[in-house]
Amino acid sequence: MKALTEQELHNLAMNIVGRELEAAGYEFMGVNSKRGRNPQFVCLREKVLHFIVVRPVAYPEDPREFDPGLMAKVKSHAEKFEARTYYAGVGLSNAGDRSAPVYLNEEYIVEYEGLIEI
Repeated sequence: MKALTEQELHNLAMNIVGRELEAAGYEFMGVNSKRGRNPQFVCLREKVLHFIVVRPVAYPEDPREFDPGLMAKVKSHAEKFEARTYYAGVGLSNAGDRSAPVYLNEEYIVEYEGLIEI
């Protein structure tokens, strides 16, 4: 069994959020999947620009909690473009044992309640 790396967990979280954004009619203007580069998604919807920061969150941490300093920085940057800012925390845990890592090709649990506007 191979545990997913931090980058793989990040990509998984981005895929989950990206599918939701696509289904909700967001148009992707830019996608940045590198960890540490923010925002992950720059999208257009109804002529409004949206900056979305995505983070994978390990159990038992709360996926709705975010780094206020980071989000203030992203929001400040977004305001220069008249963009709205969102945080998307995606809780990921092993389906068999929540304290175990998420493994490649094994079932996992997703805790994601949607975008949180900053």
